[in-house]
Amino acid sequence: MVARADLKPDTLVPAKVHPSPNHGERRDARRPDMLLLHYTGMPTAAGALSRLCDPTSGVSSHYLVLEDGRILQLVPEARRAWHAGVGAWAGDRDINSCSIGIEIAHPGHEGGLPPYPDAQIEAVAALSRDIAERWSIPPERVLGHSDVAPDRKEDPGENFPWGRLHAEGVGHWVEPAPVREGRVFAKGDQGPSVEALQAMLALYGYPIALGGVFDEAMTAVVTAFQHHFRQELVDGRADLSTIETLRALLRALPGR
Repeated sequence: MVARADLKPDTLVPAKVHPSPNHGERRDARRPDMLLLHYTGMPTAAGALSRLCDPTSGVSSHYLVLEDGRILQLVPEARRAWHAGVGAWAGDRDINSCSIGIEIAHPGHEGGLPPYPDAQIEAVAALSRDIAERWSIPPERVLGHSDVAPDRKEDPGENFPWGRLHAEGVGHWVEPAPVREGRVFAKGDQGPSVEALQAMLALYGYPIALGGVFDEAMTAVVTAFQHHFRQELVDGRADLSTIETLRALLRALPGR
């Protein structure tokens, strides 16, 4: 067995190995092609690290980024860390097998959703860029936990600076369309226009069924979309700004 002091991180960004036992084989020898960002949602980074390395917790991630920018690698990138739980994206339903997970030490919504420290975001950007380059992860598959599990999760939250990461070469992004008055689709609406919106969300990758009914599941998906791409107003209602931002993102996909 290799001593802990001899373990080397996979990333080229400065990091320290702090092994977690919570991982397994990637199913079907899947090569990771997704990067998934989370917040820990716990009061302290120490508490989060303890949980991510506790063999009885059943959770882990490949990396943990602390508030001061220090990076800990908990699970080798080639292994299947247990960070995503039940989720789906663009036909993938075993998110853990196709992704590399980064936990960001942050108290989350329950902790008041404070701003992410600059040093931490700089480290997340550098780490994410390194991972994406080494594994050839497409920008549109750099996602938040809420994107793949909209009915359960809301991290990394609406104050996570996705636009800043994109400016540093990480992820898919367009400037959100301005919020303004106009037609709004919301829970209870139904018809061809709602189904067309569902089809656009599904085309981008969101786990949503077609059917033309704006139900609770669709409200969760629209909320997740706003958490990531239209953060000014997160209300689960598909207003003009939300729809126009989604259309712009689809136009900006590679090959469009």
